[in-house]
Amino acid sequence: MKKSLLLFCLSIALYSFTTQAQIRKVPAAVTEAFAKNYPNASKVEWRDKLSHFTATFQNEGKPMLAQFESDGTWILSETTFTIAEIPAEVKDGFDKSKYANWGIKKVVLVQDNDFKDNEVYYRLLVQKTNLNKKYLSFSAKGRLMKETLTL
Repeated sequence: MKKSLLLFCLSIALYSFTTQAQIRKVPAAVTEAFAKNYPNASKVEWRDKLSHFTATFQNEGKPMLAQFESDGTWILSETTFTIAEIPAEVKDGFDKSKYANWGIKKVVLVQDNDFKDNEVYYRLLVQKTNLNKKYLSFSAKGRLMKETLTL
């Protein structure tokens, strides 16, 4: 019983710390790089992810996320789109995939500095059942590049 109570208390403390505490102050290099890349950003919220900093914000009416290294180096950006805004090539690629009968729940445009020539790709969250969900990554030309299971 004591072990369970201790485990419960530690869980609550860890949850409180990770959800409400900013571990480090966002470095000036990060905020400067962010301001340079997204001069029209609004409703900016920062999170310290220990290995990088993440900003969630609005840019030109779209929800976005951007990640930066501590030295201000840009890692990636994500822009959330509505399902109706999926480019025709990506929609066609999805319709030709084995997941065509799954429902699309979310669409995100990803720009990643690790990706070849900073090309973009589209990540679709698709769902067949409540327990059967996947992330599908499509190139801008509509080619399925990657499938990832999710909860």
